[in-house]
Amino acid sequence: MGTMASIPPLASDGHAARTFEEAIPPEPDQVSRLRQITTTFLLRRSVPSSLADDVVVTVSELVTNGIEHGHGPVVLRARLTDAEVLVEVSDESHAPARLRPPTDDEVRGRGLLLVAALAHDWGVRDEGRTTWATFRVQGQAG
Repeated sequence: MGTMASIPPLASDGHAARTFEEAIPPEPDQVSRLRQITTTFLLRRSVPSSLADDVVVTVSELVTNGIEHGHGPVVLRARLTDAEVLVEVSDESHAPARLRPPTDDEVRGRGLLLVAALAHDWGVRDEGRTTWATFRVQGQAG
């Protein structure tokens, strides 16, 4: 398993690395670790804290979904470009994440509603194994 040190501080060109990937066992206590890694990754790259907060909440929701509803290890990937932050969470399940309205008496089941509200866009690919979300970097048109 990786640690905070798994986020390379510099790429070979001397700039801050703009991607990371971390695989975890499907254990609920791993969610907070991935939130910390994501926060560190974004803040080291000068992503505004309000955007970083939205990305970290999304990471938490998508990783939790992967742990609770997926199969096998959960993999978080993040990529930062000049225009966006892309977050992808994969597991071995072929059952795609689906947005569904929760009933009033449900305590859970609102994670993807939150992702849809925070992210610029989100979806599922790889035959249901990967759920992704994108966030616009402030000041970018589109």
